[in-house]
Formats: sequence, C-alpha cells, structure tokens
Amino acid sequence: MVTLTPDSVAEYARAAGDSNPIHFDSTFALSTRYRRMIASGTQTTALLLGLTAAHFSKDASMVGLEYSVKFRRPVFADETIRLEWLVIKVTPNTRLAGHIVELRGRIRGEDGRTAVGAKGRVLVTDRL
Repeated sequence: MVTLTPDSVAEYARAAGDSNPIHFDSTFALSTRYRRMIASGTQTTALLLGLTAAHFSKDASMVGLEYSVKFRRPVFADETIRLEWLVIKVTPNTRLAGHIVELRGRIRGEDGRTAVGAKGRVLVTDRL
C-alpha cells in the first residue's frame, strides 16, 4: 500500500519535468473532469516497476526487460493505492544464466477498481 499526498504528487511531477497543472495546482484541478489533483502516469508507473525491483532483488539480481502499462482511471493525489504483481510464467534461460519471469500487475485505488494495468518481463539471475 502506498499513500499519496498532494505534496508528494506535486513534487514528483516537478522532478519528472511534467508541467501539467493537474498534478500540482489544486485550483486548476477543480476545473477538470477529475475535480481534484491526480498523480502523473510516470509516478504510478515508477511505483509499480519499483516494486518488481524491490521484490526480486531481495535474493537475486534482477533487470527489467519489458513493461507495458494501460491507464484505466486516474490515481488521485490524496489516495491510498495498492500495488500488485502476479507471476504468470517462469522460463529458464541458459544464455542469460537466469530465468525470464512474466508478470501481470495493477494498481488498485481505494475503491478496489484497477487504475493502472501492467505487463512485464524481468530477468532474475545470480549475476547481471
């Protein structure tokens, strides 16, 4: 679980170079269809991808090979979200001296609905 705050969302957007005011201007956000600030897609994606590194790097080396994301609904700047990954398939790869792990992931909002869907492939090995 990750709890976002308007300040952390605004700080991330500025650091990422995302100048869309919906990420840092609450007055502007009120005039949009969402009626409040939302997190940048780069922020939600980074949180989700970071979870794979945090998990697989505990006991092995890991490098991301491929990710794709689909934004289904906004993630609000004052929301607690749930990050999830499911291992779909593990394939040994002799040439890379490790395993290719195929993943499906998502970010669920406080209402339980999927806000971001994702697919990924990572290499898990004893050495990079």
